[in-house]
Amino acid sequence: MEKKVAIIGAGVSGLGACKHVLAKGFHPTVFESRSGLGGVWSKTVEICKLQSPKEYYRFSDFPWPHSVQTDYPTQKQVLDYVQSYAEHFGLLNHIKFNTRVVSLAYEGSSEDEMKAWSLWNGNAEPFSNKGKWNIITEDIETLVTEVHQFDFVILCSGMFSDVPNFPEFPPNKGPSAFNGKVLHSKDYSAMDHETAAKFVKGKRVTVVGFHKSALDIAMECSAVNGPQHPCTVIYKNEHWHSIDHDVYGFSLQSIFLNRFSELFFHKPGEGYFGSLVATIFYPAVWAVSKIVESDIKRKIPMAKYGMVPKHSYLDELNTCTNGVMPMNFYDRVEEGSINLKKSQNMSFCEKGLILDSDALVNADLVIFATGFRGDIKLKETFESKRFQDLMVGTSKDSVPLYRGIIHPQIPQLAVIGFLSSVGALYTAEMQSRWVTELLDEKFKTPSIKDMVEQIKKWDEFMIMKHAGKFYTRSCYMLLHIFYNDVLCKDMGWNPRRKKGFFAELFDTYKPSDYASP
Repeated sequence: MEKKVAIIGAGVSGLGACKHVLAKGFHPTVFESRSGLGGVWSKTVEICKLQSPKEYYRFSDFPWPHSVQTDYPTQKQVLDYVQSYAEHFGLLNHIKFNTRVVSLAYEGSSEDEMKAWSLWNGNAEPFSNKGKWNIITEDIETLVTEVHQFDFVILCSGMFSDVPNFPEFPPNKGPSAFNGKVLHSKDYSAMDHETAAKFVKGKRVTVVGFHKSALDIAMECSAVNGPQHPCTVIYKNEHWHSIDHDVYGFSLQSIFLNRFSELFFHKPGEGYFGSLVATIFYPAVWAVSKIVESDIKRKIPMAKYGMVPKHSYLDELNTCTNGVMPMNFYDRVEEGSINLKKSQNMSFCEKGLILDSDALVNADLVIFATGFRGDIKLKETFESKRFQDLMVGTSKDSVPLYRGIIHPQIPQLAVIGFLSSVGALYTAEMQSRWVTELLDEKFKTPSIKDMVEQIKKWDEFMIMKHAGKFYTRSCYMLLHIFYNDVLCKDMGWNPRRKKGFFAELFDTYKPSDYASP
């Protein structure tokens, strides 16, 4: 009997999963709450562009069209590319749009039986004659609910959408104390561009945050209001934002994203020799990090405005928090259209925000570009309290998954897209390949005990040797080849994808290298 696979989310992760599930002969159904595909790319601020060069943000077997000449495509170009992928591989007929997943309920073995398992799903296999997932959905337009039953579920709902992350405030000093308006970046991004411009025009806007969304929104507000009503950006920490991926004529990818460079980084489960090499050559890695920092400071007047981070560029890469700054951002700071204010704490009053040292920022509108709680969204998908508790990681952005994909004690289910790396699409497609090879029974998972130990080992590594005090979520920016090697070995693929010794060692690895097994 044909196995039915549910995929939740029609962003880049969900579309990649659908394509590869179809290729294995299974029957996928994709549930998407929006009216169109693309996930976070379906609606963004007007100036939003790709953060990675497009060759690192693509499906392995579907190149960008020649009409896209820029290295950093716009939101519309990305969405067109994703739409073309779905049409090319016949995915649209498998997507149920405007369909929100209310909850997942596992039907089969009891909780006591599952607790006694020594193998994932009781048999180390993806399917079970006894176990099924009941998915309760709601039609966004009619509010009609339905129950669907599937043999396997792939969650591709993403880390960066739906559940906004807000700071905590002292009692009676939250948004309710403010006479103006408060919203999250997701609400701003949901507006069409003309509406957004009218919404901020003539207002004293304060943006909280200093990553991609915050910088983009600040640029749009400053473009509308200029120095007459400057946009204030409140941040906790400075960050190494570059304006491109070029370092004194060399691309960042050629410096960091090859096997040779990965020799100099510690890895989870590494042996004595690997640890020795990484330790000996750490000064060289530190030196390269300093060269990158000097290039960024050469291009961007960070020092002039006290915006040079205290941490290294390497720390930024290890936590996947580096990004590309909008062009001319500091020109807007120079002309007075954007004000930068650092504060570790904040609270609301009637007139605006009170920062450290009781400094008052007068505002009419406060926009929080403070990220999302993907962990909460993931937890709340499950009806079972036990499954909700199992999804709690070591930090609010971390989820305890074997290979970053499956939970050892949650059967017949995989999660894709909760691990950050070179590019979300790059990593998500590799995870999809791993899941579909598992569904096709090309390999089996180890024991639950071994998987739990592996998760603990990788998590401890991230905290102790890789990201340290900056650790917030699983990030393999500097270990993406190592991570792909692990997945390839599981699947029985040759992890060496280049032709020739020197090419294997020094060439950058791209999604196209994994187009075939």
